Amino acid sequence: MAQDGLTVSNEAGVMTITLDRPEKLNAYTDAMGRALARAVRAASDDDAIRAIIITGAGRAFCAGADVSAGAESFDMAGEGAGNFGGRDERRGKQDSFIHALFESKKPIIAAINGPAVGVGITLTLPCDVRIAAEGARIGFVFARRGLVPEAGSAWFLPRLVGLPQALRWCLSGRIFDAAEALAGGLVSEVVPPDELLPRARAIAAEFSDGTAPVAIALARAMLWRLGSTASPEDALAVDAAWNIALGGGPDVKEGVAAFLEKRSPSFPGKASADLPHDVKWW
Repeated sequence: MAQDGLTVSNEAGVMTITLDRPEKLNAYTDAMGRALARAVRAASDDDAIRAIIITGAGRAFCAGADVSAGAESFDMAGEGAGNFGGRDERRGKQDSFIHALFESKKPIIAAINGPAVGVGITLTLPCDVRIAAEGARIGFVFARRGLVPEAGSAWFLPRLVGLPQALRWCLSGRIFDAAEALAGGLVSEVVPPDELLPRARAIAAEFSDGTAPVAIALARAMLWRLGSTASPEDALAVDAAWNIALGGGPDVKEGVAAFLEKRSPSFPGKASADLPHDVKWW
């Protein structure tokens, strides 16, 4: 049963989070955002979960913000407060789905099954992989609503697709198809609709089969945070220190032994408890 616009299921080490307001094309509300943050943080802290998939119920992924309040939908001092919370309502990082996605210790795959517009596409940007179904339609439509790109997308989008492509999509605010999203680097694959979730699960298996949970959490954090620094020095300082810390530990010993013995590894380390002590990113 959907709660706050989400349905969550766990199967074979994968948490699938479904945006579940199909009668509203899964339009986003503040309650949905908070529920998404809770679900992602729960998966991040659960050692039984190795990957997260986010998708939509029905024919849409997320058609953007809920505008059921009409022209006043984004007036946080007025009608918009009903769907998005009042202007003075305090929100911490704990309630932010963007922070939850960015800080996740588990890889995240967005399976875009249909229209993904406004916040419906920006919420996928902190995911590690985006794949789309044929027929999906995407738009960074903020300029056409008198708004600016939100959810940190002015930082995420240029990193993913480059500044020229981000400018083209954001300054026009137009809707484009999955083929253009693929050509522009926003999604990595476009598949038939009935193959979307099976493909997302196969990618999740690539991330979890034979990999160490601690190493996955650290590598994800490093790539997101260190890829845009001015020089490689920050990355060199981190990777050297962490490989020294990990090198004498049980995960590396198991990984090397499994390789030499030609068997699948069974890593003992837990992302919830065994990260190096100097990690300050979570």
